[in-house]
Amino acid sequence: MWYRLLTSSVLYLALQISPAFATEQLVIATSPSMRIPVEALGRQFEQTHPDVRVRLYFDSGLDIRRTIAGMENSPIGQYFIGSGPIHLVAPGGDELITRLQWRYYVLPGTKRPYAEVPLVMVVPEALVDAPTSFEALGKNEALRIAVGDPDLTTLGQQTKQLLTTLGVWSSVEGRLDEASDTRSVLDHLLNGQADVGILFGPDAVQESQRIRIVAVSERGIIPLAIHSMAMERYCPNRALCEEFLGFIQSAEAQKELQRLGYASPSSQSMKKE
Repeated sequence: MWYRLLTSSVLYLALQISPAFATEQLVIATSPSMRIPVEALGRQFEQTHPDVRVRLYFDSGLDIRRTIAGMENSPIGQYFIGSGPIHLVAPGGDELITRLQWRYYVLPGTKRPYAEVPLVMVVPEALVDAPTSFEALGKNEALRIAVGDPDLTTLGQQTKQLLTTLGVWSSVEGRLDEASDTRSVLDHLLNGQADVGILFGPDAVQESQRIRIVAVSERGIIPLAIHSMAMERYCPNRALCEEFLGFIQSAEAQKELQRLGYASPSSQSMKKE
């Protein structure tokens, strides 16, 4: 029963046809946290493919896995290779894709990394004299720094790892204003409890009217979170999926993702997996 409930919305989405003219649907199962970048990529793709409509099916990583597992293990044998309702899987992190690969729920060799999530240092938009590097935080002892709680948040853990690797953690530890989540980091910064804040790039870009980015973490200092897409095993149009997977690594797509606060994966990581 749960399988039918989970897949009914996917089926409805996949069968929608524009009344103006027939279009082919490309359905991407993704996490709500990836709505902005995946929607942006979909719009770009549609501009050069007027006969294709990119549709998104949103669910948590666990429920995306359950939906796909339900399709592939259905006792009624509803789907066959090339006849499923989902084309691509784009969860909010690579752990789920790795698990799906182990179970052969996504096709081997189709995983394509398309975005990394850098850490950025931000200040209120009105602040003129601001530090321009993470290392500068250790030199200016007057700066108060809003960060995610290193014991409770991924943001805080990565911030601590970055500042420790750069050799400034011990000099800033007494000036940290620890917050419970990203929104709280922003609130502390904008309410004057801190002079600078450290956020993930995409979160900072969404608040660009109130804050500005003054430094971006460089690749290679610490491991960054990577987002990838892969082709679902029952994908109904492999050629179209391959085209979209190639597109998300193109210069055009990467420029749009950078505008949204993401970084491009290294050329080595962009190779087929």
